[in-house]
Amino acid sequence: MTEKLIAIGFSEYEAKAYLALVRESPATAYEIAKASGIPTSKIYEVLNKLLERKAVLKIEHSRKQKYLPLSPDELIAQYRLRVEDTLSGLQKGLHEVQRDQNLSYIWNILDHDTLMEKAIQLIANAHKQALLSVWQEEMQHVGGEIKSALKRGVKVATVLFGRHKNTFGQSFPHPIEDTLYAEKGGRGLVIVADSQEVLFGKIAAGNKVEGAYSRNTGFVAMAEDYVKHDIYVMKIVQRFDPLLEKTFGKNYRKLRDVFHNEEEAS
Repeated sequence: MTEKLIAIGFSEYEAKAYLALVRESPATAYEIAKASGIPTSKIYEVLNKLLERKAVLKIEHSRKQKYLPLSPDELIAQYRLRVEDTLSGLQKGLHEVQRDQNLSYIWNILDHDTLMEKAIQLIANAHKQALLSVWQEEMQHVGGEIKSALKRGVKVATVLFGRHKNTFGQSFPHPIEDTLYAEKGGRGLVIVADSQEVLFGKIAAGNKVEGAYSRNTGFVAMAEDYVKHDIYVMKIVQRFDPLLEKTFGKNYRKLRDVFHNEEEAS
């Protein structure tokens, strides 16, 4: 707990004093110093700092000055509000000073955790629409954020590889994930948010990742067309699969071979 309090801005002594009061209060400065291991020569300086940050209260109790801690729930709520206000002001200020930038850079992503964090961020920041091509393993990470996006009124369409029990928005299961995995040597991930930013990823065995994020308009347009094209195909397959099998017979699978046209010759 001391380390966690230090992480939100407390000094080591401040953290120890606050924890001592949470364990037992009200307490005098001497009692806090004794319980926390803080030198008595430092305890009033520490308590004054805690009073400034409104983490403790000073009261008169039994003719002695004693201290009470702000309740843990109130402390966390206070910290959360302060951080949110700071981040909101920082975001606004940075936008005001930001100059025009070339947003055509490509950010390479080489680990699965970072890829998932960026995927969740894209979906969370979407305002109008999100297009996804995702396998069931990655859907387990982003499914909750998709659900939240739909509640905000964001339109979501997903090409889903594998059988995931929870699907949100318009979901189109892809029927040949095993074939695609063998062809590509892994799972794929594509997310396009608001036609403005795109996340690509290839996830091989052991969650080895080669991915990229960009706002480059060319990459965004290419990825958007890719996902939409897959959805078009899935709609056709869902509606006309028996007819396609009857028409092409054993050559049905050869439709994916773009370098030959055997199915037409047959």
